[in-house]
Amino acid sequence: MQRAEVLKRVIGILTEAEEIRRAAEAGEEEGGSEFGSSVVTQMLNEMLPAIRVPADATPQEVARLVASALGPALQTMVAGFTLAFSSLAMAHDSGQSDISSAEVLQTLAFQVEAGLFDEGP
Repeated sequence: MQRAEVLKRVIGILTEAEEIRRAAEAGEEEGGSEFGSSVVTQMLNEMLPAIRVPADATPQEVARLVASALGPALQTMVAGFTLAFSSLAMAHDSGQSDISSAEVLQTLAFQVEAGLFDEGP
């Protein structure tokens, strides 16, 4: 998955989490705690590559295959969440009370779509 796609997915997950939280607080939806497992599982299934391990692979070979396959994907995911967190934190720290977290994420999504974060894996 390309970096921009990961960033878009991270923004989508955070936006969905906010909607689920609001619905749970309003009593509209049960199972707010299930968000953690269902959304995270879906995200990992979408973002992490499949790993093929030969049947005769040694434990060291398995470790190398897993690390080389998952390392870049995990690094990109963490970078995406870090960017989103930083954007939300900067808006909060600036004291802007007229902008919601959803608006911050929407602005970030527009920046991603415009290619602002295309560099890198």
